[in-house]
Amino acid sequence: MIVIPSQLFFFLSLFSIPSLSSGANNILAVNQSLTGNQTLVSPAEIFELGFFKPGQSPNYYIGIWYKNIRTTSETVVWVANRETPISDAFSSKLQIVNANLVLLNESNTQIWSTNITPTPTPTTSALSVVLLDDGNLVLRYNSSSSSTTPIWQSFDHPTNTFLPGGKFGYNKRTNTKQIITSWKSTEDPSMGPFSLEFDQDEKQYVIKWNRSVEYWTSGSWNGRIFSAVPEMSLNYIYNFSYVDNENESYFTYSLYNPSYISRFIIHFSGQVQQLSYLETTEQWNLFWSQPRMQCEVYALCGAFGICSQSGLPFCNCLTDFEPTSESDWNQSDFSGGCVRKTDLQCGRIAEKPDFLMITVEKLPPHNSVAFGGAEECHTTCLNNCSCNAYAFVDNQCSVWNGDLLNLLEDNGRGKTIYVKVASKDLPHHKKSNSVNMGAVVGFVGGVVFVLGVILVLIFRKKRISLSVGKTRMEGSLVSFVYKDLQIATKRFSDKLGEGGFGSVFKGVLHDSSIVAVKKLESISQGEKQFRSEVSTIGTIQHVNLVRLRGFCAQGNNKLLVYDYMTNGSLDTHLFHGKQVLNWETRYQIALGTARGLVYLHEKCRDCIIHCDIKPENILLDAEFCPKIADFGLAKLVGRDFSRVLTSTRGTIGYLAPEWLSGVAITAKTDVYSYGMMLFELVYGKRNAEASEDSRSKYFPGLVANVLIHGTDILSVLDSRLNREACVEKVTKICKVACWCIQDEEERRPTMSMVERILEGVLDVDMPPIPKICDYYC
Repeated sequence: MIVIPSQLFFFLSLFSIPSLSSGANNILAVNQSLTGNQTLVSPAEIFELGFFKPGQSPNYYIGIWYKNIRTTSETVVWVANRETPISDAFSSKLQIVNANLVLLNESNTQIWSTNITPTPTPTTSALSVVLLDDGNLVLRYNSSSSSTTPIWQSFDHPTNTFLPGGKFGYNKRTNTKQIITSWKSTEDPSMGPFSLEFDQDEKQYVIKWNRSVEYWTSGSWNGRIFSAVPEMSLNYIYNFSYVDNENESYFTYSLYNPSYISRFIIHFSGQVQQLSYLETTEQWNLFWSQPRMQCEVYALCGAFGICSQSGLPFCNCLTDFEPTSESDWNQSDFSGGCVRKTDLQCGRIAEKPDFLMITVEKLPPHNSVAFGGAEECHTTCLNNCSCNAYAFVDNQCSVWNGDLLNLLEDNGRGKTIYVKVASKDLPHHKKSNSVNMGAVVGFVGGVVFVLGVILVLIFRKKRISLSVGKTRMEGSLVSFVYKDLQIATKRFSDKLGEGGFGSVFKGVLHDSSIVAVKKLESISQGEKQFRSEVSTIGTIQHVNLVRLRGFCAQGNNKLLVYDYMTNGSLDTHLFHGKQVLNWETRYQIALGTARGLVYLHEKCRDCIIHCDIKPENILLDAEFCPKIADFGLAKLVGRDFSRVLTSTRGTIGYLAPEWLSGVAITAKTDVYSYGMMLFELVYGKRNAEASEDSRSKYFPGLVANVLIHGTDILSVLDSRLNREACVEKVTKICKVACWCIQDEEERRPTMSMVERILEGVLDVDMPPIPKICDYYC
């Protein structure tokens, strides 16, 4: 008789476990396995678990995704074997073995497990795996009770997503904290360099690079909001709560409206993002993200990569460097950084080193200090094989022996750094064997060059009065060359402000006229399409719209040139103490802004929806006449426009509910934003300030209560005005604002109705209390 060892018997038994039936099911029993294209589906068919292959990757993973969301690929919210992919899903299986959920690859090797020791150890048939409608995968004892405590659950082991209903915090029993980690790229769910963690001591979230360098924090929880995220005060989507007991401390959240589909992720770009699904567009809408600017992400571009906010792609290699992995860069995974085109092998004459001069916004980290002047600094790095760069700034020599990280494109007032490269790769290098011929050719070329310069000067002298530093006229707009705008703005040194579409700089043209130059970000359009769209914007002219004078489109450099507004933006007067505006000026600003929106919505050939009305986008000329800025730019940014809406702190407070509910975006979204701005025009402060009692001080709710109860309307007025305002006009504006922010867009007025009400042509009835006020009152 042949005796089979128990271990071998167990191994052989794996082949006899039946697969999951093809019908929809949310339970995997002990005697079943999941393989190939079989899946578990949650009871309401919200989530699905199975094998998936991201993009064009040859690898398979076990994951959970939204079942009925129609995008170009699955929206995956959890991955089991993110570090150990498999190559054949039909030869692999997911099943319960020894009271654990395990994944066996095509060789029947266990490559992933829940890795727990249940106490007490259950019998073989007492366990099952269940996929729930909240996206949680649960291993538990079989029971008729749905509240059975899980032995293991995926919510305790998040990957890159924090779902509603999940916990994210710290386990006091095991002294471990949960961490969600970015994917490496769209096609690689393995752990990337960026992670979101919970700081138990400060009760805050932090984002880290390489699990070590902290580059963003939410600020401490004050019982209502995180201190560095004041826009949470205006949040009508999520209900955050903090739990602290003897076993654990964590944050969890739910959705005010269960019909919304929304999630938080740590993206492979290094940002924490809040995304909401819009059924009308079948796309995920980026509703909020931090850090605000992409280049604020630490070491986004890897070693010897430089980050630029002025256009896509954000990351590029330094001159004379190339991507370490071209395929990774094509998938927007820049973490591998760049390497020299010619490797420097110390002591080899053929690779004689020299230095590439670059200018960056600030010196990179991890430098050491050397002694001596500028020449000694240069010599020290040149003669040190391990030195990669040096800088001599403020009479101090800094050298870098390791990789250069966190390089940011110069903003006009940067620091000069010298990076070591092979001399032969520098533009000025000449081969010695061509010196003689070069001298002859150089002499002849010099003569031709001098004659050419003379002719060019004569030609330019005839044109200079017409060109004024411009390339040419295109319709009613001037097409500038980039160099002219660099000169006009003194290399973009006088920054006026920064918004979602990019930074704005003051400039002086050759004819002494003052302009505002906006460097656009995230513009992926080709030059021809960009010129076409800008030409359309240039035809839009109204006294309450900022006039577009010209543009620049050279490669990745996309800039717009506007009239300069002497009194800046409305927010500087309301919130930053630039100048207190009297009531009559505020009323005229409200009326003028309404007229500008009426023109955009009803009097252009095609209705133009601004999508980002707020005090920052209302500019004031020398007479405080309001002019709407950034109209029409949503079309230039295209699919990335949702990123623009969330890139300026507080913008979330102006967005209408339909941005999340899946309803089509119409002109009524501008009406909602305009209403929120009216409240701030009256109040002189943000609608909700970052304070523990911000719920009771939410200004639209306060106004609604005053209107309903008929109490003193001037009590809500900006205290700096000392009640010096027309009671009738304050009441009128407050009523209009409440009508504008109604949750149902059909109840909101059109902007032409608002214009007539403010002009005194129409009366305005008492509004119902807006739903958003119910959340905070």
